[in-house]
Amino acid sequence: MTAAWWKNTSIYQIYPRSYQDSNGDGIGDLQGIISRLDYIAELGFETIWISPFFSSPQGDFGYDISDYYGIAPEFGSMADTEELIAKAHAKGLKVVLDMVLNHTSEKHPWFLESSLSKDNPKADWYLWHDGKGKDGKKPPNNWTSIPAGNGWQYSESRGQWYFCSFLPFQPDLNYRNPEVKEAMLSVLRFWLQKGADGFRLDIFNAIFIDPDYSKKNPFSFHWFPTKDMMRARFQKRIHTINHPDNFAFAKEVRSVVDEFPGDRFLVGEVFGAHPVVRNYLGEQQEGLNLIFLFDMTLFQFNANFFRNQIETYNAFYPAPYVPTFVTGNHDYKRSIGRVRGNLTKAALLAVLQMTFRGVPVCYNGEEIGMLDADIDKKEALDPISHAYWWVPNVIRKLLPIPLNRDEVRTPMQWTAEKHAGFCPNNVKPWLPLASGDLASRNVQTQRQNDKSLHATYTSLLKLRKAHSALQSGSQSLHPILNSKSVLAYWREDKTETLLVACNFSAKSTTIKLEPKLEAIWSSVDHLTPKSDSPSTTLPPFGSLVLKSTT
Repeated sequence: MTAAWWKNTSIYQIYPRSYQDSNGDGIGDLQGIISRLDYIAELGFETIWISPFFSSPQGDFGYDISDYYGIAPEFGSMADTEELIAKAHAKGLKVVLDMVLNHTSEKHPWFLESSLSKDNPKADWYLWHDGKGKDGKKPPNNWTSIPAGNGWQYSESRGQWYFCSFLPFQPDLNYRNPEVKEAMLSVLRFWLQKGADGFRLDIFNAIFIDPDYSKKNPFSFHWFPTKDMMRARFQKRIHTINHPDNFAFAKEVRSVVDEFPGDRFLVGEVFGAHPVVRNYLGEQQEGLNLIFLFDMTLFQFNANFFRNQIETYNAFYPAPYVPTFVTGNHDYKRSIGRVRGNLTKAALLAVLQMTFRGVPVCYNGEEIGMLDADIDKKEALDPISHAYWWVPNVIRKLLPIPLNRDEVRTPMQWTAEKHAGFCPNNVKPWLPLASGDLASRNVQTQRQNDKSLHATYTSLLKLRKAHSALQSGSQSLHPILNSKSVLAYWREDKTETLLVACNFSAKSTTIKLEPKLEAIWSSVDHLTPKSDSPSTTLPPFGSLVLKSTT
């Protein structure tokens, strides 16, 4: 039986506003993505995930949706969307849409009606509650939002508070109301009928919160969000994140996509401890197909860190479960920053991403080593940056996650031109370009260099497609070769056995090899060097993939 395509795929995330401007307004759009489909296919990725392009007032740049059936005019039209899906499919690419189930925009007609009174037809479509105090002007409890501040917002028209898991203009939907649940599941069916191959589900672990609003989240010593996002603003979010009802809802959503042919799939944005978030996958794999695992977004560049990740993923996500390898996205600092812009180290990270067990997810621009921008907080467009207006720029640079997401959402760098080929030179892009080194960190330049980071990604994706062990094989640490500077692991399935060896040292390292291993990929030349020597030398930050000939 052939494995479902999503188990073996590779995912390329497109932030549409910053990918390619096709009409000269300084904003990326759907026709711009269409014009770059050949690039993505030639690069070697098999699935594209596109951040939201639905109708929106753009308060959170698309993640505040005002019409799930409409397209924001700056991105294009429904005809453009249908063309994009059709042409992507024609090139063998799957299309995953970014779906925000948790909340809508405050400008959505549902919320506008809901906020009018306590007895209108949509009165119970959002999370409303009376406030505390004599006049009800104090929030019902101490629950905070995920990024910043009080989760409760007051409505003068209703004289009540509504809850927002994310930003104040993104009210949470009430999924305990069957009408709401059915309305949103109908949205999924609409886009599946349009040909979407699946959905990336935004903050899926905050869809259901505790129905008992008398409960308080307990105190925590953390002000800024912790790595697992479970602690922030001096509280632990036990009542607002990862409520058990979310696990059950994952199975309901899965049943909807399973109504359609073609192994449609779901990947959830969830965060928390592994024993908790694993519940979103279901006991019998009847929940979400995949979940984003964010361990790698804050990786430490050493062999021991990635050894621990292999053991962690094998322990919590053993086959037939499939982990993911995510180093960054539109909300996180780019991975290149964690290696101080070093392209050789970035290439090693790409080796790990493409040869680890699981589905690799690459954020557009990672393949050329795009850097984060340096944007003063006074120039920020990001509403989260505005919420943290009081944090000095010098402190922002030291934090592991960006307080200004503009810095990681800058225009894609296609050429070394003024605006990097993203938009015409006489047009101002919606965000400034990333900081420095445009001359070498662009697609056009790197495609002409067979030693570039782009070439590394292309050759690794080709290697991954050619070897089933890299797509779906088991992963285990080599019992001898691992050391302080070397990470070595087996990838194995019924047809082949591969050995991946990576040097995390700035010095060359010699490793001893078992007999009957043939090199099939090298970070030095991306070719297939052959040697019958019992040992081999890994260059600084170099990697080697070998195949057993027995």
